[in-house]
Amino acid sequence: MNRKTNPKTIKLFLLDGVPYGRMSCELSNWTGKAYKIPRNRIKESTERTELANTGVYFLFGKSDLDSEKNIVYIGEAENIIKRLLQHLNEKDYWNEAVIFISKDENLNKAHIKYLEHRFFQIAKEVDRFEIKNANTPTLPSISEPDQAEMEEFIDNTKMLVNILGFKVFEELRQSEENASESTTTFFIQAARGAEAKGQMTSEGFVVFKDSKIARSTVNSFPKNIKKLREKLIKEGIVQPMGEDYLFQKDYLFNSPSAAASLVMGRSANGLTEWKSKDGRILKSFESAE
Repeated sequence: MNRKTNPKTIKLFLLDGVPYGRMSCELSNWTGKAYKIPRNRIKESTERTELANTGVYFLFGKSDLDSEKNIVYIGEAENIIKRLLQHLNEKDYWNEAVIFISKDENLNKAHIKYLEHRFFQIAKEVDRFEIKNANTPTLPSISEPDQAEMEEFIDNTKMLVNILGFKVFEELRQSEENASESTTTFFIQAARGAEAKGQMTSEGFVVFKDSKIARSTVNSFPKNIKKLREKLIKEGIVQPMGEDYLFQKDYLFNSPSAAASLVMGRSANGLTEWKSKDGRILKSFESAE
């Protein structure tokens, strides 16, 4: 039976009355609170006394290099706004800050050090952003009840960070515990060693780690997909293993057709090439029928 997730109520408040300004974000029945503040609004945020509280924060930016990854710095502070003012002078790669504090002021130094370490660990495992921390945050010793409370804080923080537009903690593939028809695994087994599986998500089509792509391509192989194939091999995302070429990690494509074409080494319609274990094509899952 598919697991049904509980609906959530999120409250967004535009502090400056415009969508590109500062905003706060709250989740119903949770004591945590998030603030999203553009870099150019940090100085004027010193008037908000709640931002002088203890908490964790994330600095987000975009890479100037030829990289698909955006940038994140993960930090903690006993006075958030004071630390952010320091970062204005020290770090120039970020353009937005997302801050998390506790409305009941129940976070202490050990708590935020624990949160910093766990967020660093999760972001590293997910591997969607370039992490700018120079060192791995240390893991403090906290009681078992405090640890359970902080893990709940982490779950809610991950959700709000995603809602605010940063998928730094979001796995590419959907978890099986929330599985439904929309998270069905699809397969391709085709000529020249192509043997892959993947999943349709809200962001596109994810080809799973260890999937095999065709060992060679046809003469009519689309130039844009050929260029992507060469790029993935050059960057080590796809690596030769004997005669085969394997994905070394999950990889997100903009469409199932792009994914199918790269896997098969030829032009392909992903809606008909990707099939479920029982042989149904992807198109049949998305059809109104």
